[in-house]
Amino acid sequence: MAVIQTDALIIGAGPVGLFQAFQLGLQEIRCHIVDALPHVGGQCVELYANKPIYDIPGLVRCSGAELVAQLSEQVKPFAPELHLNQEVTHLTRHDAQNWRIETSAGTVFLSKTVFIAAGVGAFQTRRLAVQGAEVLQGKHLHDRLRPDLQLQGQSVWVLGGEDAAIQATLQLLDLPDAQRPARVTLMHRRDVFQAEPASLQAMREALAQGRLQLQLGQVAGFDAPQEQLQALHIITPDGQTVRMPAQQVLAFLGVSPKLGPVAQWGLAMERKQLLVNTENFATSEPGIFAVGDINTYPGKKKLIVCGFHEATLAAFGAAALVHPERKTLLQYTTTSSTLHRLLGVA
Repeated sequence: MAVIQTDALIIGAGPVGLFQAFQLGLQEIRCHIVDALPHVGGQCVELYANKPIYDIPGLVRCSGAELVAQLSEQVKPFAPELHLNQEVTHLTRHDAQNWRIETSAGTVFLSKTVFIAAGVGAFQTRRLAVQGAEVLQGKHLHDRLRPDLQLQGQSVWVLGGEDAAIQATLQLLDLPDAQRPARVTLMHRRDVFQAEPASLQAMREALAQGRLQLQLGQVAGFDAPQEQLQALHIITPDGQTVRMPAQQVLAFLGVSPKLGPVAQWGLAMERKQLLVNTENFATSEPGIFAVGDINTYPGKKKLIVCGFHEATLAAFGAAALVHPERKTLLQYTTTSSTLHRLLGVA
């Protein structure tokens, strides 16, 4: 795989990472963005996609998903290249001008500057914490609905109560007859689900029509002789244990943030957060900046709006490194013809 040369690499595609790309664009610095999740938005989408946010300037109320959509639209003129579903595993000094970054997917970058906007860490899929789950993972137990899964004629269970589980359930029901499971069961701890209203309505209609089954409870164990799943042991809300036939399980149990490899990169830290200089939010290593919840300094507040401020000053700091021959000027998007040209509004 060819090494990707770039002026800036952003680790984290949450709101602060997306705004960092926008601010870099205003400084004529193109960038790439890496994120461990398969989509942009970070914890804003994972934890409160449909919950209201009231403290974004100029927006009286918006959901996490709406905020991410607006930020994605805002950064479009600068077209940052996204590298999703991969985690940065190595960050080392390559030479005096560049850092070498490697990801879990084998992608390699050489970048003049690096921006760590990883929030509270890389989000990793929560696995089913039940004895015997490890040996079934990838064969009978899955954390996403892959197109290569052979599900026809089988009893398929979908675990979870949020949008990902509901969407996967509806996709299973919409498969062509030749690919459709014989039985689809949605299981959650209680009969309360969080998803888009249209998806919830479609799910309820499928239940009413008998195309979908609903089971309340939690998985307690498996019947899997010779690692071939035959049934689930389920603890119901009233404390009973029941055995239900099953051949495939899709578990959408959310994600959890882990600091991961960041701790191994030799950057000064305090209580699992990166120490930064508040002049430009540079870390202890020249050319590496940290913005958002991953950093710490006196008076630090873990708010999205504070991350936006940090990203702005970090972009100015990067400009001095990427364009050392230029004098970094403060320009306003209301009046600057240069910024209008960059934004495509000239």
